[in-house]
Amino acid sequence: MIFTNPTFEKISTPHGGSILVRNFSYVPRDTRPYWHYHPELELVYVHGGNGKRHIGSHLSYFQEGELVLIGPNLPHQGFTNRLSGHSSETVVHWSADFLGPDFFDVPEMAPIKRMFELSRKGLAFTGKTKFEVGAKLERLYELNHFKQVTRLLEILNDLALSDEYVLLNAEGFSLEVEGQDNDRINKVFNHVREHFQELITLTEIADLVSMTEPSFCRYFKKLTSKTFIQFLNEYRLVHASKLLAEKKISITEVCYESGFGNFSHFNKQFKVFTGKTPSQYRSDLKEIIQ
Repeated sequence: MIFTNPTFEKISTPHGGSILVRNFSYVPRDTRPYWHYHPELELVYVHGGNGKRHIGSHLSYFQEGELVLIGPNLPHQGFTNRLSGHSSETVVHWSADFLGPDFFDVPEMAPIKRMFELSRKGLAFTGKTKFEVGAKLERLYELNHFKQVTRLLEILNDLALSDEYVLLNAEGFSLEVEGQDNDRINKVFNHVREHFQELITLTEIADLVSMTEPSFCRYFKKLTSKTFIQFLNEYRLVHASKLLAEKKISITEVCYESGFGNFSHFNKQFKVFTGKTPSQYRSDLKEIIQ
């Protein structure tokens, strides 16, 4: 598979509007690069379904939809595909200063301004907030430009006052948006995505980006706050979570289909990552569904 570079995404607002609201009842083809960034903030609501989130160096599996706020220049991938099982996806983009450079400096906007700062690490909203605010977000598409702005402010205030959220990159993600860095990390993430079910060595991945192993290890840790092996294992564990939730296959098959070559190692890593053994994780999911 060929991946194009650079992965900067240009966001164009509609004529007469300052925010871009899109609603997809299907998964569009080739509309967004796999691993991309943009200076605008992005608020995404996935109505129902399950999938993977990859934001900065954070990897996890979401269920029953998703409501996530992504800050400026925070690299991420799309959240849905044709197997996600969602009914629709609403995506909103806006510039931090879309209402003027000083608008969010007034006292009434302080909670929203703080949330914008937190969004640089990525925020996933949970509980009632996800569903109630998500429903409001879906209706934005039907409004005129003026009402979209006023309603977006209400939505942002609802989110800013909620405590139902998870900070996705708590340890930070220090990617400087420069051509060389972005090209390198793009190659690494895409290689993991395509080959995580196979053996990937440090020598192989360092050669891919024309670096020595020690230099690559320092580079990757500085950029993502994780070792490459930790990132690779997390990618495999997120895939295992997806298989446990969606496929009626044995846990042994899940282990090997996720790229782990040792069953006991897989069990140990999965429990560290999720707090549960694979069998407990699947059992708990069944109880939730029932």
